[in-house]
Order: sequence, then C-alpha cells, then structure tokens
Amino acid sequence: MTRAEDFGRVAVLMGGLSAEREVSLNSGGAVLAALLRQGIDAIGIDVGGDVLERLAAGGFDRVFIMLHGRGGEDGVMQGALELLGIPYTGSGVAGSALGMDKYRCKLLWQALGLPTPPFALLREPADLERAVALGFPLMVKPVHEGSSVGMARADDEAALVQAWEESAEYDSEVMAERWIEGAEYTVSILGDEALPAIRLETPHLFYDYDAKYHADDTRYHCPAGLADDAEQALRTLALRAFHAVGAEGWGRVDLLADGAGAPYLIEVNTVPGMTDHSLVPMAARVAGMDFDRLVWRILEQTLETNR
Repeated sequence: MTRAEDFGRVAVLMGGLSAEREVSLNSGGAVLAALLRQGIDAIGIDVGGDVLERLAAGGFDRVFIMLHGRGGEDGVMQGALELLGIPYTGSGVAGSALGMDKYRCKLLWQALGLPTPPFALLREPADLERAVALGFPLMVKPVHEGSSVGMARADDEAALVQAWEESAEYDSEVMAERWIEGAEYTVSILGDEALPAIRLETPHLFYDYDAKYHADDTRYHCPAGLADDAEQALRTLALRAFHAVGAEGWGRVDLLADGAGAPYLIEVNTVPGMTDHSLVPMAARVAGMDFDRLVWRILEQTLETNR
C-alpha cells in the first residue's frame, strides 16, 4: 500500500500564462489542499519564467501538473520535466501535444475510422471556402486553446468571417467543424478505466466558458441517463480515442450525440479542471471515489511510470 511519504516532495504546478490561468489556479489550489489533507509534502508553484530553476533547486521528487492550456497541457512542460528527470502526472510529451492540437487530433481519429464531425483548418481568408463547403451551421474554434476560449457558432458566411477573426486573436490556426445538434457528453478517464459518462445541459447555445465557470443554470447528469449498452459504447469509444492520441494517466474526452444518438468525438483534455465542482471529480464520485482519493490515485500513477 502506498504511503504519503512514498511520494516524497511534490510540486503542484498551476497558474501559468495561458488564457486559462484563473481556472488553473482554482484547480491547482484544490489539488494542493487535497494532497496536504492526506499528509503529503506538497508545495504549490504559480508558474512563471523561473519555474525550471525553482523545480531544479527545490528538491522535488515528482510534479502534479495542473496547468491548463498552452505551456502546461501541450507537451512543453512535460518535455522540460523529462529533461530534469522529475516524474509528473498525466500524459507524456506526444500525447499532451496531440491532445492539445484539436485539428491534428481529429486527423488521427479520422484516419483510424473513429467518428468525429467533418472539419477544416483555417489559416487565411482563402481557407474559408473549405469551411463553407462543410455546410452551416459550423463551430469555429482556436486549434490550441481549451475551456471553450475563442469558440463561436457560425450560421452563415458573414458569421463565419467574424468567428474566424475572433478565434484568430487567440491562435494562428483556427478550425471549423460541422455543428452537431444533440446531447453533449463527457467521459473521464483514469488509467485504463472510463468513468461514468456525464450529460451536460445548458440553455446557452453550447457549453461555452460562461456555462462552464459562471452560469447557475448549467445542469450535469451523472449517470447520464443512457441505456446500459449505449453508456458502455460511449465509454469504450472515449477510452479508445484517448489512447489513440497517446494520452495516458488521466483526462477527459468530450463528445456530442446527434438526434439519432450516434456519437461524435470532439476533443481530448489531458489536464482537465480539478475543483470540487469539475467534471472528472463528479464522475469519480459516482464511481465511488471522493476528491481526495482521486487526487491520490492520479499522483500514485507517477510511481508506476517508466518515463
């Protein structure tokens, strides 16, 4: 049985400089508190330009990564930690980079025959024709952002131009994706297990930043209300999609289902939110695991990795 002292000194990386900084600080604070409650020698680090020096000088035995978005969820921090020889939570360099890249992640799923909505990459105005060919409505999003940052629905060409211009403020690569009208689901992954699916319900046009972090009228259904075979199929698809991109340890896969109930993969999150109200802890509770135990299980994976 793993003891608290087996983990040694743990750094919880949070904050950072991405558009998801505030969410990361909340997640990191919750994880740090859970580690401390369980007697683990953990220290929170608000990541800045001196983070590698602080990690190298701090005598840390492992790192719990709670950085959302670029610089923490995209393989950059993972690569730095491998150079320092410090084990860390979650996916490795390749899985993190591919999971963060919505466009190339979908290219891989498409090549493997996994269901995902038709899509097009937008780098310049001439590329908008490819998006129009997909048919309206469309979802437009930055390729390398999370938490629904910079996302918008486009119902016609004028709205597409506006959505592309706004998304391009966050990223030089923007993706247009055919809109799927139907239920929104998310499946959390812990090791080789897919946790119970959550069905998201919001009066917003989609599950946007405000619906995720501010709205009081967003509803979460877990169990998701699916028949047993449909629930199992959704979990199996999510687990396959997660491992297909090289993701490991823990994370979340977001999906949509059309009116006929057919599922479509949307994206992978390799460092999802981890507050008491976040989706991974919610699914874990339904599976019989409280927040502290979930945090312990994620950190425990760093004792088993070969990285």
